[in-house]
Amino acid sequence: MEVSLALAILLGVGFAAAKLGQLFRLPSVTGYVCAGLLLGPSGFGLITPELTGEKLAHFNQLALMLIAFGIGEHLELKRLKKTARTVFFIGLLEALFAFLLVATSIFFVSSLLGLGPEGWQTRHYLSLSLLLGSVAIATAPASTLSVLRELRARGDWTTTLMQVVAVDNGLAIMAFGITTSVARNFSGTGGELAVLGPCLVSVFETAGSLCLGMLAGLLIVAVGTRLKRSSEMLTAGLALLLLCGETARALEFSPLLAGMAAGFTIVNRQRRDVRFFRALNGFEAPIYVLFFTLAGAHFDLREFAVAGGLGLVYYLCRAVGKNLGARLGARFAAAPPAVRFFLGQALVSQADVAIALIFLTQGIAELKIYTAFITPVLLAGVFLAELTGPPLARQAVLKAGEAKGEKEGQAGAEAGCQDARLPLVGVELVPWTWEKLVPPSRPAGQVLFGASHSATVAGLARISTILAHHFAAAPCAVRVVPKRPAPGGKAAARESEQLFVVESSEVESMGYALNTAVVPEDDVARGILSQAENGKTHAIVIGHPLQGTHKEFEKVVEQVVGRATCPVIIVRFTGQLHTERILVPVTESEELAALKEIARALARVGEHRITLLRLLPPEEREEELVEAQRKMEAWSRQAGLGGCVHSEVLSTQAWLESIVEASGRHDLVVMASVYSQGLERLVFGSLAESVAQGCGKPTLIVYSPANHA
Repeated sequence: MEVSLALAILLGVGFAAAKLGQLFRLPSVTGYVCAGLLLGPSGFGLITPELTGEKLAHFNQLALMLIAFGIGEHLELKRLKKTARTVFFIGLLEALFAFLLVATSIFFVSSLLGLGPEGWQTRHYLSLSLLLGSVAIATAPASTLSVLRELRARGDWTTTLMQVVAVDNGLAIMAFGITTSVARNFSGTGGELAVLGPCLVSVFETAGSLCLGMLAGLLIVAVGTRLKRSSEMLTAGLALLLLCGETARALEFSPLLAGMAAGFTIVNRQRRDVRFFRALNGFEAPIYVLFFTLAGAHFDLREFAVAGGLGLVYYLCRAVGKNLGARLGARFAAAPPAVRFFLGQALVSQADVAIALIFLTQGIAELKIYTAFITPVLLAGVFLAELTGPPLARQAVLKAGEAKGEKEGQAGAEAGCQDARLPLVGVELVPWTWEKLVPPSRPAGQVLFGASHSATVAGLARISTILAHHFAAAPCAVRVVPKRPAPGGKAAARESEQLFVVESSEVESMGYALNTAVVPEDDVARGILSQAENGKTHAIVIGHPLQGTHKEFEKVVEQVVGRATCPVIIVRFTGQLHTERILVPVTESEELAALKEIARALARVGEHRITLLRLLPPEEREEELVEAQRKMEAWSRQAGLGGCVHSEVLSTQAWLESIVEASGRHDLVVMASVYSQGLERLVFGSLAESVAQGCGKPTLIVYSPANHA
């Protein structure tokens, strides 16, 4: 049969079987598997082993990468923090129980009944049981994802389920690598066992897979930020994702772990652009149909006569182990009742990862004595799991109360942004036309700003004076000069005087007098910090270079932020500096503490209007949006901001694009951030810095001393 005709049959029959199954309230996955069973050797024989094993194998590989990538999306660190204890206990115990029950039962049943080829010894039965036990850890992510998407399930229970599934498959891949190496040792003539070597190899392969996936995720982000249309993002991202999978295979790494790491990297970037995940949603449906229908076509009911009994033992022990382990883990973690009673039954499904792991043994010469026996046993267990698992998962979602019942829309957001930085000669200031500020008779401390360039000092002086007025402090300009004057020292001295003239004029126009300090110090960061230690300092304000990003500036910021005991505010000037309409985007409630005093300071002078924009992931429920709105309004009242603040809550796929779009209606953007460096900065990036680069408006990035990276 031609491949194109086989694809048409698989898609058509699989789709029809799924729709028929829905009449009996069965998940689509069950319909796909039954369709494959009907088309394969156990049915009409239209889909032959040649087709499933050679011509259509690449569709399985594509589906596995998409599955692994989709799992990574559910490993968002912000959400994992909330459920880490629950996921740890449930994932560990249900995996351990499934492994122990399956391995123990398979060992005793197979050895007592003398199953397997003639001449098998105890070590052979032990190898067989260990291999099947490690595979039993895996849970079918594709089946689970398919059920959740079909029901539009969202909520804490759903998030916990997908995190446990991700942990399951990570543990299964590592455990399978170790048990495979152990089984290869057992297959030797002497039966000796070397454990340390296989463990180290497994750790190396796991680390390599994760690093490769993170690199692929960063490349996808780098390319995706330059593309606007979902179709373009899908094409470029899918190419990089498949390249990652093939590279993993060439290096003998795990494509599944690499795919999970790629999805994990993208969803945990601070700018949190998940449009690529949404673009894939429209592409993966036919791939999933092919994958599960092909999985059904692999099953040959005639082999059940040989391995069906042991396959039934495998299925039952695994299901019991998953349920018992999940319940016990949830109890140890003091998880909510819905997690404790219903999560375990959603872990029964098994197909994709398990089949992929077993197929890996076919290329290992030392394990061929097990393959002929282990494959039908596993396929029998997987067949039973795929028939019963999706309906059980569907029932669990309904009992947990997180099913929406409507099909989720697939369209991805098309909004984008461009780097709006302008090569300005200086900062364009709107003249101060408000009533002059009244300084305190006895200033209580200071607000420092670095006076390093005549193009930025006026803007820094205005921001610092507004802050100083709020804190009843004095604005202070700091000029750090070398301890040993360079040639032309007199000219440098005159430049320092001119710098102070510019900012002094600006501060005086606002009603304040400027304090100045010239600090002789070769290290700029040390000079700023030494001046901050001379008295009570409420904030340090530093201006970003107008022409791009300079390494020397980043080094100064890193040192100041890392050692300062007060907030450090980085001002990025773009366009005209005006402070009437202020946008304050927030992605976590903890950021409000860092922004409280800055928002209050801006609200005290002139006729300011502040928009407090709370960003949430698109899967949040309506009641969660309402609760977030209530908390924002309560915080505004508690902070004493009064009627100048307007609170908005936005559920969005792309945080950066949403903030950039909102910034177009404002004069100034104020954001909190956590300063990171090295690998952390490379991997996760900075949402605030991305906004500052792309919004085309002056931006204040606030680093709180309580939020040091």
